[in-house]
Amino acid sequence: MGLLDGKKLVITGVLMDTSIAFHVARLAQQEGAEIVLTSFGRTMKITQTIAKRLPSTPPVIELDVTDREHLDTLADRLREHIDSVDGVLHSIGNAPKEAFTFMDATWEDVAPALHTSAYSLKGLASAVLPLMHEGSSVVGLTFDAQFAWPVYDWMGVAKAAFESTNRYLARDLGPQGIRCNLVSAGPIRTTAAKSIPGFEAFETVWGERAPLGWDIRDAEPAARACVALLSDWFPATTGEIVHVDGGVHALGQ
Repeated sequence: MGLLDGKKLVITGVLMDTSIAFHVARLAQQEGAEIVLTSFGRTMKITQTIAKRLPSTPPVIELDVTDREHLDTLADRLREHIDSVDGVLHSIGNAPKEAFTFMDATWEDVAPALHTSAYSLKGLASAVLPLMHEGSSVVGLTFDAQFAWPVYDWMGVAKAAFESTNRYLARDLGPQGIRCNLVSAGPIRTTAAKSIPGFEAFETVWGERAPLGWDIRDAEPAARACVALLSDWFPATTGEIVHVDGGVHALGQ
């Protein structure tokens, strides 16, 4: 019996087979879940291609989390494939390159980062809510926002807002029996990481600082944490951030 037997999950953010979202999708299928992937625009074909590398090729539906119409119609479009949602993975983040220069960035540079990388957690949760039920789970991926990291700049601010959004979702969805938690992963060499100027600064020191060590090429530890939170094994945990970073978060600067 698999950890996710009979579960129906919506997974965003599958762009490469090295991504955390891809490994969540793979492990979820291996643990018995039925999944639906989302993508949009020019990345749809990429996601559809990568989806074929999963144990079973899932459907891919279009979703731009900044598009009101996409969100308003998401539940109906999901019903074409699944009749309920037991869990959803938010693995979405984006910011203009100007947002990675803190003092020079304008509001026009910052606003898209906050919309895509923070507000979208609430938008996605609200969009799938009609198909969710008591026991369902919302899981998001973050990068520890308690510090001012080198090079991360306004994306770091967006992640702080993202983590706060998770706490408010936990408050408001808890009475319906829906859990909302985040996994704070150490740096993984993914498409998102490559888009951050200077991200290699994290890669060179993280493994040296982590008490357990850290492999920037291995997304599976973070994916396993996501799968566990999407399962029934954390029935009384919500509003939480689970760190999967080799222990770096526990150390002083």
